[in-house]
Amino acid sequence: MHSQAELGNENKGQSYMRFIVTALSVLICLLIMSCGVSEKEARVDSRIFHVGNRSEVEDLDPHLVTGIAEMRALSALFEGLALVDPATSKAVPGAAKSWTISEDGLVYTFQLQEAGKWSNGDPVTTQDFVYAWQRMLSPELAAEYAYMLHCLKNGKAYNEGTLKDFSQVGVKALDTRVLEVTLENPTPYFLTMQAHYSWFPVHQATIEAFGTMTQRGSAWTRTGNHVSNGPFQLSDWRPDEVLETVANPKYWNAENVQLDGVYFYPMSNEQTEERSFRKGELQMTYSIPMFRIDTYRAEQPEVLQIHPYLQTYFYRFNCSRPPFDDARVRQAFGLSVDRERLVRDVLQGGEAPAYAYTPPNTAGYTPEYKVETNAERAQEMLAAAGYPGGEGFPKVEILYNSAETDKIIAETLQSMWKEVLGVEVGLYNQDYKVYLSSMSALNYDIARSTWLGDVIDPVNFLECFLTDAGNNRTGWSSVDFDGAINAAYGEPDPEKRNAHLQRAEKILLEEGAITPVFYQTQKFLLDTRVTGFQANLQGLVRWDQIGLSAL
Repeated sequence: MHSQAELGNENKGQSYMRFIVTALSVLICLLIMSCGVSEKEARVDSRIFHVGNRSEVEDLDPHLVTGIAEMRALSALFEGLALVDPATSKAVPGAAKSWTISEDGLVYTFQLQEAGKWSNGDPVTTQDFVYAWQRMLSPELAAEYAYMLHCLKNGKAYNEGTLKDFSQVGVKALDTRVLEVTLENPTPYFLTMQAHYSWFPVHQATIEAFGTMTQRGSAWTRTGNHVSNGPFQLSDWRPDEVLETVANPKYWNAENVQLDGVYFYPMSNEQTEERSFRKGELQMTYSIPMFRIDTYRAEQPEVLQIHPYLQTYFYRFNCSRPPFDDARVRQAFGLSVDRERLVRDVLQGGEAPAYAYTPPNTAGYTPEYKVETNAERAQEMLAAAGYPGGEGFPKVEILYNSAETDKIIAETLQSMWKEVLGVEVGLYNQDYKVYLSSMSALNYDIARSTWLGDVIDPVNFLECFLTDAGNNRTGWSSVDFDGAINAAYGEPDPEKRNAHLQRAEKILLEEGAITPVFYQTQKFLLDTRVTGFQANLQGLVRWDQIGLSAL
């Protein structure tokens, strides 16, 4: 304990230190100005990469998140068994230096990196993966992405609680460096799945220092507590301001990491983000305002990035409550969306109208069944549901998170539904975390949504709408749909597997649980001094390969 006198002296000492720090900061700024170096130049010289990340991350627990903003931050902090080469979309060594696959495609044997360490210096062992995957599949954790691990032998049974003994699940630590994984069925994309955060290891001692294995929202993810195994480690997290990471000196490949750190800024306002880029406060944005795209095309094409993207923009309907518990109402709304007009007159970044959910040519799969835009048919469907000309239709709302582009799209569809169906649709925006919570709790009518492929395979899009999938978030369920997906899981023949997936997609679209709107492109701004960046279909960024060139 401190006496009052000691506390007084301590406070004086702290005040003196704050004075010294402030004085040094001012001196540095004066030196920068005197040398003719701008704040923008100083930021580049610092080897800290400043990145716009659209929204505040939901959490830094890789087993409890579902979004793209989280994917970007967690891929800097953690590393799975394999990484994805952005140029080829093929699996390359990560936490595992090598692997072998059995002839039947069911057994993978991974050899971990000898130099693999956690940010606190503990070795990364096979038991870390066993523990993490048990945690992810534990029914008590209720992880939304648990279904991603159902490809493990007995993984689904354990996750659903019908199997209590985790030792029967297909993951075994043969020793501290050799991990054996047995799958339920051949899964061609299993290796590239290891780059997804749902498969990341977690540090058992850290998890359990702040709670139990399956406790949600514990303090282990806070600054000073967080332990990770990736190229960067958490240094500070000030919610709604910045998430700061610094290079992890314990990382097995630390000598090849070029940056001193990556700072992620939650910027839901695209105009604010774009201004920050122009001022040199960011070297990379998450997106770009639609109305600025043509200006950059004409004036600064070297910083404008537009790339193909494995992402579908769609709207979910809450099928668990009126009026969208009636498939005819859902179909009427879907038929009223003029996708061509939206892409032509509103969007300006090379998007394509979406008449199916899964993007065309996803690992060779292109949906055969298509939705349509048909105003007359939409009006007939709404009338059949008991709302001719929109008469008596209740007021419903579109839920979206705080982003200007999403607001503009919502306003466009709001106008289409008024024009075609004669119904009033309100707009309701929420902070990103609250928006995700509302969707999960089915506390919405219509919700703006996107899905970015976690792996390049059509089943990854469709399996979201399995009855028990944490990412379903519609209240919709179909025995036939579930049967088609489960048949695809177990089908080794590519043509037969494709047929099962086509059937599932048709059921989903005919039932109208969602309505696809457009296929997105990846649009953002990137400073010309950034090196090592490689665009790819999934928007993956290899932070360990990024650098900043000299001015």
